[in-house]
Amino acid sequence: MLTIVVCVKQVFDPEAPLSLFQLCPEGKKLIPPPGTPPVLSSFDENALEAALYIKDVQAAKVIVVSMGYKLAKPVLKKTLAAGADELILLEDEQFEGLDSYSTAHVLARAIERIGNWDIILCGRQAADTDAGQVGAGIAEILQIPGITLARKVEIEGEKVRVERLLADGYEVVETARPVLITASNEIGALRFPNVKALMAAQKMGVTVWDAAELGLTTAVTKQTNLLKLFVPERNTNCQMISGENPEETAEKLTAILAIKVGGN
Repeated sequence: MLTIVVCVKQVFDPEAPLSLFQLCPEGKKLIPPPGTPPVLSSFDENALEAALYIKDVQAAKVIVVSMGYKLAKPVLKKTLAAGADELILLEDEQFEGLDSYSTAHVLARAIERIGNWDIILCGRQAADTDAGQVGAGIAEILQIPGITLARKVEIEGEKVRVERLLADGYEVVETARPVLITASNEIGALRFPNVKALMAAQKMGVTVWDAAELGLTTAVTKQTNLLKLFVPERNTNCQMISGENPEETAEKLTAILAIKVGGN
């Protein structure tokens, strides 16, 4: 039986109105609208769907891992309702606000503790930061092959076959297990669980590991320092150009553009 580990992240709901989000006074944290629950990162849902597709066609155990502090268990249990077999939460105060490097480090420790896994699936990037670095970081730390931007994942005997997106199409990559794969949205949306599955998932237990249980006896060190979050200023200057006829209007526009280009 295959063992597939899927890394997921809870994020602010991107469907919430942007005007309702606020920045904290220090400018280092985004505050979501009151009463708005987090959701699963959409690319991580694609990764889970890829794992469940493999489980549909052959025997496999799907283990979901999520990291953070004060995680929303009802939200993350959606993964169990969709068909995952186990949910492991890495929950510790020092896991809040980590950068890509430290996040990959903590997740790699957890995956090592799980042991005997064949495939690790991550989203191509997080739906909030869009960094796209954690998956590759985990592969580097664990010293295993990493394949990014997968649009399809299949198991062929002892090999994993991946269709990997390119700018002008896709390429086919094959590798032995274990391997880490980052999934793109072309894999497809996560299947929607029925009400019965959702209710059953809320009754299922979860495993919680803190920093000490992962052997992280010293504080997790970030490699980057966030200086400030801010809303970009957008200044617009509209100038109406008129003329007696289209040709005259075009000549005036050309003259203005020539001045601006020359000035730059």
